[in-house]
Amino acid sequence: MGKSRTKRFKRPQFSPTGSCQAEAAAVANGTEDEEDDGPAAELLEKLQHPSAEVRECACAGLARLVQQRPALPDLARRDAVRRLGPLLLDPSLAVRETAAGALRNLSACGGFEVCDDMVAKDIMTPLVALLKECSAGLDSNETSPQEKTDTNRNSIESIANEAVNVLWNICECSSRAVSIFNKEGCLEIVLKYLRRFPTSVDLAVSVAYCLQTVTEENPELLKSFDGTALRVLESALLCPVTSMEYILLKTLVAGTIWNLKDIIPSKSQAEIINAILKILSEVLEVNGADTVIQMKEAETQRLKTAAETEDVLANANGDGLVEDDEMEEIPRKRKLRKKTFISDLLPSTDKELRETMALLTAQQTALEIIVNMCCTEDPSDDEWEELSSSDESEAFMESSFNECSGQLLSPLCLSHEIHTALINYLIPKKVFEKTASPNSVAIDICSRNPTWKPLIKKLNTIQCRALMCLQSLVSLLDMDHLGGAPALQTLVQHLSELLFSQPDFAKHADFLEAISSALRALLQTMAAKNIPQCMTPEQLMTLCRAGIHSSNIGVRVNVVSILGITGSVLAKENGTLETLKTIGCFLLEVATKDPSLVVTGEALDALFDVFADGEEAEKASVQIKLLSALKEFQPVFKMKIRKEGRGKYSPDQLCVLDNVKMNLRRFVAYQETVEKRLTS
Repeated sequence: MGKSRTKRFKRPQFSPTGSCQAEAAAVANGTEDEEDDGPAAELLEKLQHPSAEVRECACAGLARLVQQRPALPDLARRDAVRRLGPLLLDPSLAVRETAAGALRNLSACGGFEVCDDMVAKDIMTPLVALLKECSAGLDSNETSPQEKTDTNRNSIESIANEAVNVLWNICECSSRAVSIFNKEGCLEIVLKYLRRFPTSVDLAVSVAYCLQTVTEENPELLKSFDGTALRVLESALLCPVTSMEYILLKTLVAGTIWNLKDIIPSKSQAEIINAILKILSEVLEVNGADTVIQMKEAETQRLKTAAETEDVLANANGDGLVEDDEMEEIPRKRKLRKKTFISDLLPSTDKELRETMALLTAQQTALEIIVNMCCTEDPSDDEWEELSSSDESEAFMESSFNECSGQLLSPLCLSHEIHTALINYLIPKKVFEKTASPNSVAIDICSRNPTWKPLIKKLNTIQCRALMCLQSLVSLLDMDHLGGAPALQTLVQHLSELLFSQPDFAKHADFLEAISSALRALLQTMAAKNIPQCMTPEQLMTLCRAGIHSSNIGVRVNVVSILGITGSVLAKENGTLETLKTIGCFLLEVATKDPSLVVTGEALDALFDVFADGEEAEKASVQIKLLSALKEFQPVFKMKIRKEGRGKYSPDQLCVLDNVKMNLRRFVAYQETVEKRLTS
C-alpha cells in the first residue's frame, strides 16, 4: 500500500458568543427575517456597518451560515471572501477574531474548490498581514506593563489561533497557498507562535498542525529550516509537560520532524528516529477508551461540585437582601461577579472533552506517522550511512540541531534504524492492542452524551489506523520480530474475530478496507513462509463476496488479492478441487464485470496465481472453462485499456495494466497446453 497521508480531525465549529449569538443562531436555524436575497446578502451588507459590534455580529452570523453547504454557492456569488478579507485588519480586535473565525469555517467546510477560490481572491494578502501584526503585537506586549497586556495578549493570541487555522486549512487544500507561505516568510512567523507553547498550547497545536501540512513534500521550505528553527521544534518535542494537549503537540511536532528528515545530519539520523518513536510509543501506551470513561466521570464530578458551590455562595449572599427576588436577581449576580467567583476559576465546561479529544487525535496521528515511516523506500547498500542507535533519544538535539547550520546534509535512508527502533519501543505490540474493537462501556457513555458522541467516530478511526499500521508493520518487519508463526496465526484469528463479530461489516467501508489490507499482508507473509492459514475458505469467501460489492476500490482489490493468495496455497494441496472452482468462478466474474480496470487487473493476476500450477488447479480450470472465458475477454480487456486508460488511470497504473495484458496472453497459451493435455 502507498503512503498514508495524514488527515486532520474535524475541529469544533467556531461558535459565536455574546450579543452576536442570538443573531447567528437565527441565521443557522433559518428563522431570521429574510429579504428576497436571503440571509447572506444582509449579513454581507452589515460587514460595512460603522458600528464594530454590528460588524462582529455579521461575521459571527456568517461563521454559522457557511456550515450550511447550500449557502456556499450564494456566498461565492456575492464575493464573500473579498468582503471578509479586509476585516482581518479591522481596527476592532473582536471583529478581526470573528472575521477569521468565519473564514476558518468557510475554508474547513468548503473543501478544495473553496480554498482555491479563496487564494484566487487574494485572501492570503490580508491573512499574512494579520499574522505579522499579531506577531508584532505579542512581541510588544512582552515589553509592556503587565496590567496593560493580559487582556490584549489573550485577544491577540485568540486572533492568531483563528488565523493560523485559516492558513492551515488553505495550505492543506491549495498548492498555491503553500507557495505563498514559502515566499512570504510565514515559517518565521508561525515558529514565533510555536515558541509560546509553555503558555499558549492551543495556539501551538494549531501551528503544529499547519507545520505538519506545509512541510510535507515541500523541498523549497526545507531550505528555510536553519538551526534556530529546528531548535524551536526541539523545545516543543522535549517539553516535559504530560497533559493531553501537550501530548498532541509533541506528536504533531514529531510528524513535522519526520517530514524534515532529508535535512537532518546523517550522523544524527538514528537519534532522530529514536526520539520520534519514543514519543509515539508513549502516546500509544495510553488506553484511549479507559481515558474516555475516566474523563467523563471527572467532568460529571466537576460540574456537580461547581453547582453545589454556586448554590452555597448564592445562599450565603442571599442574607440581608430585600424580599423582591425579581428586582434583586440582577444586582445579586453583579455583586457575585465582582468577587472572585468559584466557577470562574474552574476550566471551561468542555475541559475534559477537549483533553480526551486531544489524546485520541494524538493516537490517530501517531499511527499515521508510523505508517509513513514504514513506507520509506529501502536504500541500496551503497547508500547506507554508518549509523548507531541510541536509547538516549533526547541526546539527538545536541548532535544534530546545533550542528545543522552550514553542514552538508544527505537524504535519510533509515530502514534499518526504523526497524530497530520499532522493535525497541514495542510498537508492534502497542499497535496490535489498538486494533481491538472500542470498549463497549466507553461507546455507551459517548452515545448517551451528545457532546461526547463524536468520540465514537474517533475511537473507530483509531482502530482503522491501527489495522493499516499493522499491515505496514507486517510488510516491513521480519517474521521473528512479529513473534514467529504462532503469533501470525493468532493475528489472523484475531482479525477474523473482529470481522465476523460485526454482522454489518460490509457497510463500514473504512473498517473493511483497513482490515482487508491487514489480512492481505498477513496471508501473503504466511504463504511465503509456508505457514498454515487459519481462516477457512468459507470465511474468506464470505469476506470476499461482501467486499466485492464495496464502492471502495481498495476493498475490492484487497479481497481479490486475498483470494489469489489463498487459492495459490490451496492449488498445491489435495482435495481442494471444489474450493478452487468456487474461487476461480468468483475471480473470473470480477475480472470480466468490475467497472474498474485496476480491480480487473488484480483479479486477472489472482487467476494467474491460483491456476499457474498444481494438479487440482489444472482440473478446476478445465471444469470452469477458464480458457474459453479468458479468450473471449482478452480483446475486451485490450479495448478497455485503449479507450479508458489514458483518461482515467495514472502512468504507473497503465504500466501495471500493460504487464497484466502481456501476462494474460502468456497465461492463455499456457492454459491451451493444459487443456490439450487433460482432454487428449
